[in-house]
Amino acid sequence: MRRRVSVPRELERDPQPGSNLAKSPAVGRLAAGEGKPARRHAAGQPGLQIQADTIQPGNARRQKSEPLQTAGISGRMLGRPQSASSVEDTPSKWEPKDWREQLANIREMRKCRDAPVDHMGAEQCFDKTAAPKVMRYQVLLSLMLSSQTKDQVTFAAMKQLREHGLTVENILKMDDKTLGELIYPVGFWRNKVKYIKQTTAILKEQYNGDIPSSVSELVKLPGVGPKMAHLTMKIAWNNVSGISVDTHVHRIANRLKWVKKETKNPEESRLALEEWMPRELWSETNWLLVGFGQQMCLPVNPRCAVCLNRDICPTAKNNLRKTNPRLPPSSPVQPCQQQQ
Repeated sequence: MRRRVSVPRELERDPQPGSNLAKSPAVGRLAAGEGKPARRHAAGQPGLQIQADTIQPGNARRQKSEPLQTAGISGRMLGRPQSASSVEDTPSKWEPKDWREQLANIREMRKCRDAPVDHMGAEQCFDKTAAPKVMRYQVLLSLMLSSQTKDQVTFAAMKQLREHGLTVENILKMDDKTLGELIYPVGFWRNKVKYIKQTTAILKEQYNGDIPSSVSELVKLPGVGPKMAHLTMKIAWNNVSGISVDTHVHRIANRLKWVKKETKNPEESRLALEEWMPRELWSETNWLLVGFGQQMCLPVNPRCAVCLNRDICPTAKNNLRKTNPRLPPSSPVQPCQQQQ
């Protein structure tokens, strides 16, 4: 007569991770390789099938019992490697459609470097012969003045400030009225007078007249936002800490669909761009797109008809169809091609 095998009660229900099932002697024997190996049951779920021999009363004949399913015991628990089919493929990172071709076209359109940002941007506003600490201070001030202001106006204001000695000490000695007259007519010039005075005092007291060397510290200064901070890090400290996104970059990124979904402000655009754009491209993004926005992808009436991206830019296609209502919505031919 065969020995009666008793099945522990804990095997009669699906065990939960971390339960006492792993401590059961029966499971221990299975994990050690005793008994029959695990196989898939009819439902396709991995599990152990334990067959116990029972002896019916009055009958010495052996009869198999119904298999007990223990789907909660995975092959990983028993030390067996998972099959390749059970490992999900890592999803590929999202990238905008045609972005490489669009970027190459923008580089081609910007190769002359004749936009206002090329001659009057922040990189052209500071005195390159001054001491390093003074140069960094001038870079920061030029970016503070540039907010909501055209490069031409910012450049003129910085020129006047430099002629009066643009240093931490001189700005602290200067009265608000004189400072306002020197930076007028930059946008929100009254607020900027206040921010410049407050920031300069902080630099004198906390940074020995220099500027902070991190984005987290720069954005704590009055009147300094993320765009200014990242561009300051690049120009003043030669450290690319992120993509500097202003209104031009924000607008173009949405027009080209370089963001997964429409963004509402430049900071949202920065975060969306940094999710997919290779880091080695971050440094040139601001310079390329700002100049492109000043000359071609204008805020109002963009020059889509002469843009090299007109065939692969979603916004350009819509704009060009508006100027030629006879063009079928599904037509691959653009109006500029029909006119040739």
